[in-house]
Amino acid sequence: MKLVEQLPVPAARSAEGNAHDPDELYTRFVEWTESRGLTLYAAQDEAIMELASGDNVILATPTGSGKSLVAIAAHFQAMARGERSYYTAPIKALVSEKFFALCEIFGAGNVGMITGDSGVNQDAPIICCTAEILANIALREGSAADLGSVIMDEFHFYSDPQRGWAWQVPLLELPQAQFLLMSATLGDVSRFETGLTELTGRPTTTVSSAERPIPLHYYYQQTPVHETLEELLSTKQVPVYVVHFSQLEAIDRAQNLMSVNVCTREEKDKIAELIAGFRFAAGFGKTLNRLVRHGIGVHHAGMLPKYRRLVEQLAQAGLLKVICGTDTLGVGINVPIRTVLLTALSKYDGVRTRLLNSREFHQIAGRAGRAGYDTAGTVVVQAPEHVIENVKAMAKATAKFGDDQKKLRQVVKRKPPEGFVSWGEPTYKRLVDSVPDPLTSSFTVTHAMLMNLMERPGDPFKAARRLLTENHEPRSSQLQLMKKALGIYRELLAAGVVERIPAEEQGPDGRTVRLTVHLQPNFALNQPLSPFALAALELLDPESPSYALDVVYVIESTLEKPRQILSAQQKKARGEAIAAMKADGIEYDQRMAMLEEVTYPQPLAGILTEAFDVYRKAAPWIGDFELAPKSVIRDMYERAMNFGEFVQFYGLARSEGIVLRYLADGFKALRQTVPQDSLREDLEDLIAWLGELVRQVDSSLLDEWEELTSGHAPTRHDAPPPPPPSLTSNIRLSG
Repeated sequence: MKLVEQLPVPAARSAEGNAHDPDELYTRFVEWTESRGLTLYAAQDEAIMELASGDNVILATPTGSGKSLVAIAAHFQAMARGERSYYTAPIKALVSEKFFALCEIFGAGNVGMITGDSGVNQDAPIICCTAEILANIALREGSAADLGSVIMDEFHFYSDPQRGWAWQVPLLELPQAQFLLMSATLGDVSRFETGLTELTGRPTTTVSSAERPIPLHYYYQQTPVHETLEELLSTKQVPVYVVHFSQLEAIDRAQNLMSVNVCTREEKDKIAELIAGFRFAAGFGKTLNRLVRHGIGVHHAGMLPKYRRLVEQLAQAGLLKVICGTDTLGVGINVPIRTVLLTALSKYDGVRTRLLNSREFHQIAGRAGRAGYDTAGTVVVQAPEHVIENVKAMAKATAKFGDDQKKLRQVVKRKPPEGFVSWGEPTYKRLVDSVPDPLTSSFTVTHAMLMNLMERPGDPFKAARRLLTENHEPRSSQLQLMKKALGIYRELLAAGVVERIPAEEQGPDGRTVRLTVHLQPNFALNQPLSPFALAALELLDPESPSYALDVVYVIESTLEKPRQILSAQQKKARGEAIAAMKADGIEYDQRMAMLEEVTYPQPLAGILTEAFDVYRKAAPWIGDFELAPKSVIRDMYERAMNFGEFVQFYGLARSEGIVLRYLADGFKALRQTVPQDSLREDLEDLIAWLGELVRQVDSSLLDEWEELTSGHAPTRHDAPPPPPPSLTSNIRLSG
């Protein structure tokens, strides 16, 4: 039974218009769940009833408790009322996953998806998008936006320092919406209950439960990881996801586990059969091929998308007993896991190494236990390695010396490694028993936000004042934000981007200022520096032999920095520089001083930086973003390298997914940004070369984007893609 078949017919609508009887909506949805063999949990049942009655709902239930089904009910009820519903998630991968799932339930014609650079079926009654997309709509249209329900998944991202503003803006600007906020780790939500009720005029109900449908059992282990895994394998508590907080550690661990007998001969034969047609490239692909044939997977953001999909598919088929990865699975990607094994309770967060907080711990631990498969999930926390070694040494000494305390005190204990952030069994117990802290506001104000507000009908000053005084920041922070907003407004006014409307032209809406530029629908989300790149192209000489490469360099400067690639380029450049200095007889101290000036390639950095400073005076909002001169695509092209050669040359095998995504982003930016009159034949050939190079490695990165930009629904890549055309199939490239 299709869920859309359960929609009440128009004749059944009540006298109030589109407001169907809540009992009818609830009953029809439950009939659909029963037709699929599903029985609602108590929390699901309560949340769906409250949504049907018109309440906002904050769903704070553990991972695995069926929050997705409640979201489906919200979409269904909105469709029944003739309203549009928006589903938001923090990452594009999760948005895409939800898009395909909702297409299967509601039909492809009823579901659309919008990302920063493309969209499909954007007029559909159900829209899947990132939080930033919805925030932009809220800023531009406010209460006039065409939406009835907002479902915000992984709502704990509200506290994210960089992106939290996007989760907060809809809560301030969409009074017409019915909200469903969902996360397993929300903490105290009283602020949101009060705020949503005041905003929307609807009651707000929190549905929470500490009980999981699949209970978790926690253990603290002081045995080596391979021994812990052998025990989990022997007791059939698999699949096991072994959590690391660096990609390098995850890969090393997987390789070290090759000595453990993970799968039976029959299971290995089944894996070999399923991956028989899959193309593993050299480098990491060769390593992964060997690992998965042994029943061991690897999963982290640095992998090629096709490799991550393969690991996920084999895991879903129950053929990978152990997966070594990072904490990326804590963001909601659907991979079945019976046991989560954490190798540490501390992580490097980009600034410092610190202990996991309660929210992070429970987000990761909550992945254990699969509804419909397991009766319980297992969470194992490994003691620090030096503690495990000390326990083993003491056990060995006790076996040899018995209770001889003098001898036992002489046992040499291993010290923790330098920089170790202390944690142990007390830390483990505290985290297991802890509840997440309340979410903290991370609101900010930018040029783009104010410009989006100015696009909205009505008085933008009134809208800005309300946004700046009613956000969730403390009063002291609000005052700082007001000061910042005033400075931004003055910049925009001085640059001529905003102008005052003469009194005789002012309308009844109270508007006294207006933008002098037209903003794209997703302004500042997709390639926000593209306008600067267009202007910078005017500085280039089309007759120069290096014109095509210079265009590529300009476009690259507008892309985000791929830290791993730039670090590898700098390391290589410094190695070559040291060798040259030694050959020239330069003294050590002088070499070290000169080495500080050596960095990754930036051939036109000076010109671009000067141009950026000039451009910013006329377009001050550009200052919200960083110009990042770099040369990755150009470097690869000038060295005449293919993908594998470039990865090997710079030692990037463990980050090849990051390399490929950067190349794909560069290709998209070149295709979208460079105007037709700036294209020369050699530049067109270079762009074609880049696109085919990406497709040779993993075509899905471009296939889905091209399908979306053409307006067609993307194809789900559940099977290994067919081989892409050869690079030499481009006649102009090969001729």
